[in-house]
Amino acid sequence: MSVPPAPPIILASVSPQRRAILEQLDIPFAVVPPRFEERGGDPVELAAGKARSVQDDECPVLGVDTEVIVDGHALGKPADAAEAEAMLERLSGRTHEVVSGLCLRTPAWEELHSETTWVTFRALTARDLAHYVGSGEWEGRAGGYAIQGLGASLVERVEGDYLNVVGLPATLLIRLLASRFPGTYGFG
Repeated sequence: MSVPPAPPIILASVSPQRRAILEQLDIPFAVVPPRFEERGGDPVELAAGKARSVQDDECPVLGVDTEVIVDGHALGKPADAAEAEAMLERLSGRTHEVVSGLCLRTPAWEELHSETTWVTFRALTARDLAHYVGSGEWEGRAGGYAIQGLGASLVERVEGDYLNVVGLPATLLIRLLASRFPGTYGFG
């Protein structure tokens, strides 16, 4: 007797990192760009706004938002190379938080959660900063870096879910799928 395929999760995001993580975890998904205007704020509320902007009556919808926080201040996506360098200088030799909000919903229920990972940068020299900023990898990245690329060279230690820093709190998502859909996606 064959098992019916799991319904795809509707990913309310255009992030290539989030798509790659779902592929890595072998979770079927379809991308639907959210119809939601981000204006900063709490990552859980932003994740919920993204997920709620996408309607689907048959498949679960996933919204995620991630931010980098240092000294209680959220670092957004740098507007230019100078702002990227300033952000990286601020993170140099210090520990910061990567906080993701996650919303998983169906027409019957909604789960809202956050996940925090602590990332410590090594002390960066002017040469380190110039090399990284010159790579352009900082563009469109919260906090001005991408840990899954050249940005790994900036990092000394990660405490928590590494994939959360990449862009999707995978441990949290797997726990929710195992709880809400035991066995459907291969978890639980």
